[in-house]
Amino acid sequence: MDLRAYRFRSVWSVPAEPGTVYAVLRELGEYPRWWREVRTVRRIDDDTSELVCRSFLPYDLSFVSSRAREDPFARVLEATLTGDLEGFSRWTIRPDGRNGSRMLFEEEVVTNKRSLNLLAPIARPAFTANHTLMMRSGERGLRTYLAGYQAALKG
Repeated sequence: MDLRAYRFRSVWSVPAEPGTVYAVLRELGEYPRWWREVRTVRRIDDDTSELVCRSFLPYDLSFVSSRAREDPFARVLEATLTGDLEGFSRWTIRPDGRNGSRMLFEEEVVTNKRSLNLLAPIARPAFTANHTLMMRSGERGLRTYLAGYQAALKG
């Protein structure tokens, strides 16, 4: 087993229609406004941004996200990641009940950060828990952001 490799899968539900959720998730530069663990996003070009993320544990992850797939009809957003994380992340957004959305986040990465890789044999469960906390926080933040976003559209 490669202790540097991680596969994550999270399911979020939000009270907003899939087109709205897709539009919000597509704007990577806005993530720090609603996802506190996404500390910075620096746009490199139309398809590429550098992100710095930090959850509960005291380490930053810096990586470049490059759009690999953007499909508004299937409502899929996928990015290739390089840097401290190497691999991909993907959002798939589906209708969930009346005017709600179910979002599947999938991520398959290898860590390239030396300190994490040295600690992985003993700290891997903590790294996984750290990711879980980050995802829970992101879902809460997105729900709040979407409430304001939808109110502004109606305004």
